[in-house]
Amino acid sequence: MAFWAGGSPSIVDYFPSEDFYRCGYCKNELGSRSNGMWAHSMTVQDYQDLIDRGWRSSLFKYLFCFPRCRPLQFQPSKSHKKVLKKMLKFLAKGEIPKGSCKDEPMDSTVDDAVVGDFALINKLDIQCDLKTLSDDLKESLESEGKNSKKEEPHELLQSQDFVGEKLASGEPSHSVKVHTVPKPGKGADLSKPPCRKAKEIRKERKRLKLMQQNPAGEHEGFQAQGQPPSLFPAKAKSNQPKALEDLIFESLPENASHKLEVRLVPVSFEDPEFKSSFSQSFSLYVKYQVAIHQDPPDECGKTEFTRFLCTSPLEAETPPNGPDCGYGSFHQQYWLDGKIIAVGVIDILPNCVSSVYLYYDPDYSFLSLGVYSALREIAFTRQLHEKTSQLSYYYMGFYIHSCPKMKYKGQYRPSDLLCPETYVWVPIEQCLPSLENSKYCRFNQDPEAVDEDRSTEPDRLQVFHKRAIMPYRVYKKHQKDPSEEAAVLQYASLVGQKCSERMLLFRN
Repeated sequence: MAFWAGGSPSIVDYFPSEDFYRCGYCKNELGSRSNGMWAHSMTVQDYQDLIDRGWRSSLFKYLFCFPRCRPLQFQPSKSHKKVLKKMLKFLAKGEIPKGSCKDEPMDSTVDDAVVGDFALINKLDIQCDLKTLSDDLKESLESEGKNSKKEEPHELLQSQDFVGEKLASGEPSHSVKVHTVPKPGKGADLSKPPCRKAKEIRKERKRLKLMQQNPAGEHEGFQAQGQPPSLFPAKAKSNQPKALEDLIFESLPENASHKLEVRLVPVSFEDPEFKSSFSQSFSLYVKYQVAIHQDPPDECGKTEFTRFLCTSPLEAETPPNGPDCGYGSFHQQYWLDGKIIAVGVIDILPNCVSSVYLYYDPDYSFLSLGVYSALREIAFTRQLHEKTSQLSYYYMGFYIHSCPKMKYKGQYRPSDLLCPETYVWVPIEQCLPSLENSKYCRFNQDPEAVDEDRSTEPDRLQVFHKRAIMPYRVYKKHQKDPSEEAAVLQYASLVGQKCSERMLLFRN
């Protein structure tokens, strides 16, 4: 058919959920309910449209918030920079942080909601490859711009109103401003200039040195007109914070203690690099699941690993206007001195990089690999954007404001949350006040707004039945079961009109 020109259509089987399951976050035994699909095949554009409606890579849909980061405007926070510097020190000098690193964010764990739905996943016999980067950041995002902007000059003298007693003449005194010196130990002496940071003093000396070397600069940017040198405006370039890439790829000495290499490998046993590294990657996965999640070793077999993270319904695509690596599912392997210490599972889609899962060597937990890999994936998204302009977002899975394991995702800013009713993206700052009052919120503040891609013509939905493709209006003529119609209409409402017309809903 014409609308599938250039490739095969997505084929899905829909499973409406009528049962409730244990919620991994609130621990309510009946607190979770989800809708699932089994994808026999899936185009990258269909999956892009589905995750923009709240679906995730296991093709389960939850009533959770869904965040995306805007990498093009992203600036690392102070805690992010600490993680990057820690990695650089380890690579350069082999330096290992002292202490137990309790102040570092938590490293990756699988979304607890998915754990709560394993009963449903096993019932449907479908694969699940959801992920969280759970790097439980304990520091709030700090704008680096605050540190880089030139501080305003302090007032050398602060004043207060002082009403004097009546003078001997009997006339009341006027309100006058006087400067008082505090008692010892009661604060700064306001009659003296405020203390200055050593960093500011060094900057001032540098400016003075530049003025002496280049007197003409006084007429360009250093015209003081009698003002003290410390008030001269600094050059704008020196005030710019370092870009994320500068922090990640800072040059190492030739005799560096360690070498780190990040390789992007397609998830395909036909790919020689993926196939040759499979055994080592699997061993790392088992070590991680047993140590971090306390999974029994017999539940971490090759079959489970392959179904979970090494098979994907996404059809790989390499369009001429896409990234050089193409679209599809990938493993980002972190090789340290010739061995894999971490693997980030990601999907590269037309508009975003979607993070799926991370597993790593617990022996290297001191490197905060959950945070580090997230920052590398943000930088990778920016790199892909240079070739493919529409690919400009980084999706991090679900966000639950009341759960520390998930709340950290809101600290990779700027970021947006997906409105669960109208499916528009809303800046997270506008959403937080509502989330403080309610676990479930409509973020779109326009009461008249509706889902623009809601199912308005369900008869146009495409059905794959008895090896034939037909619109729903034809299929329903042969169906007598009212529950079948309810399931199909529910499916149409959840995937939206566009996907319902492109994807084939398998009915047996």
